[in-house]
Formats: sequence, C-alpha cells, structure tokens
Amino acid sequence: MPSSATARACANIALVKYWGKRDAARNLPAAGSLSLTLGALVTETTVAFDAVLASDELILDGVPARPADLQRTSAFLDLIRAQAKVTTRARVTSRNEFPTASGLASSASGFAALAVAATTAAGLACSPRELSMLARRGSGSAARSIYGGFVRMHAGHAADGSDCFAEPIVSRLVDRVRMVIAIVGGGAPKAHGSRDAMEHTAATSPFYRAWIDQVPADLAVAEGALAAGDLAQLGTIAEANALAMHASALAARPAIVYWQPTTLALLAEVRALRDRGHAAWATMDAGPHVKVLTSIDEAEAIATALRAVPGASEVTISGPGGPATVTT
Repeated sequence: MPSSATARACANIALVKYWGKRDAARNLPAAGSLSLTLGALVTETTVAFDAVLASDELILDGVPARPADLQRTSAFLDLIRAQAKVTTRARVTSRNEFPTASGLASSASGFAALAVAATTAAGLACSPRELSMLARRGSGSAARSIYGGFVRMHAGHAADGSDCFAEPIVSRLVDRVRMVIAIVGGGAPKAHGSRDAMEHTAATSPFYRAWIDQVPADLAVAEGALAAGDLAQLGTIAEANALAMHASALAARPAIVYWQPTTLALLAEVRALRDRGHAAWATMDAGPHVKVLTSIDEAEAIATALRAVPGASEVTISGPGGPATVTT
C-alpha cells in the first residue's frame, strides 16, 4: 500500500449553521446545514505511516501539536487503521494557510485533508460520500469540506450515522458569489472551542430548542434561493441564521460570547452598506470574525469598506473553493 500521501482541503462557512449534536460520540449533528467552501482558506496535510514509530506524531503549523490535538488526531487515524486492517502509527504534518482554531473552520479543512491523505496513504479507495462520513467523525463541519462550492449536510436519523453525510448542490450562484472575510483580533485562538461551546449551549441555553426547530425552515429557504439563483434571499437567510445561532450561545448559562467590539462595528458597517444598496450579508461562525456574502461585482467595494473599520486586522476576498484533493 502507499505509505505516504499529501492532500489539500478548503475550509467552509456555513450559511445555515451546524450547532449542536444528537450523538457526540459519532459526531452526528442535531440538524442539517448548508455551506460554501472557501478557496482562500486552505489546509495541506501529509500523512506518512511508518513502522518505526511507536506512537502517532502531529506537527501542526510547524510545531508539535498540543496533547489534546494529537489525541484527537490519533483517534481519527484509528478509524482508518481499523478499516485498512493495519496497526502502523503515522506521522502527520499539517499546515493551515490561515489562523488556526480562531473561528475560521480550520478543523473542517483540517479533518477533510486528514481523511483524504490518511485513507490514500493507507491504500483505501473511498468514495466522496464515504470520505464525507469519515471526515465527520473528526469534525462535523469537515464532512462539507470534502466538496467544493455549495454543500448540503444531511443530519440523518440512523443511530449509526449511515445517512449522515454531505453532498454538493449545483447552483448558478457559484460563479457569482464571493465571501469577504474580516479577521478580528489578529486571528488569535478563541477562548471557547466550538465542540465544547455547542455542547454547553445545547445543555444550558433556553433558546437552543427554538434554534433547532428553526433550522429546517432556514434550510428550505436557502435551498430555494440556490435553485432560483437568488443571492439576496440566500444572504438574508444566512445572516438571520447566524444571528440566531449566536443568540442561542449568548443565552447559555454562563454565556458563550464570541463577539468583540470590532465584530459589532463590522456588523454595523455591513448593515450600512446594505442600506446604501450594496449586496452584503454577514455571517459568523464560533469566533469573532465577520464574513460577508456578496457578489463578484461588489466584493472589492465591500472589502474596502471593511478595511476602514478600526480593529479589522486583515480582510480577504475568497471565491468558492474546490473539493479536497490528493496532491502527492
């Protein structure tokens, strides 16, 4: 079997969010989601199985990973070793071309790239759906980063997760859409990890049940917008869904607060841009950064306006990203 492989995968931004699980052990989401894969946010990962190794190794962004990250990676590799019927340990070298663990979905691109590289290195031939289901075991949102463009994640109902996978959605919007990414706080690691934060929100927020109940309707509107090629409708539901997700986290006890003063200033600027007739709708993951859904024609104007907001440390324009791929 091949002993080494390198893969690249793009992070994705959920337009209808994944926030909460029905089964934490299998990473089964409590509701479906819909995302856009972003070409500007890339992870490259190399996996090398080596019989000399006594244990797995993980180098992340040039330094040895924290024990918790190594343990999570090793547990994920165990799933692949079991499928390939091997016990060989692996050396994993991963690099994010954007800030890690700060609210830019590095776990999505990271585990998607890891799934593709590790299965290839282990000699497994997996379909995109199988890779999506495997990547989900590492990070729920990683299931979507197996694909490019717009992606729909199905929560499923089966206890074993056999119907919980992502698949691409064809829409003519993919040629027109852009995401303007405004980094807040220099991309520093966030105080609350997404996994722990969503579990805490689900357990303590009085708004959480309402959030879950609203998601199917939001998905229907978003899918309708994609089918119709209606960017305004897609942006409107994406912004509303993101604010509702953060509302559920803010209502947790104690509260999960990701926003910083610059986050609020950026949100205000997006509303002002929209009031002036620009195509601009904000969305945020579990972090302080603001991403703005817009069109190819408006992206430069939106980026210029966001760069003028005090505290916005970096502003990037991203087009849709492609699927996770093996490079070597």
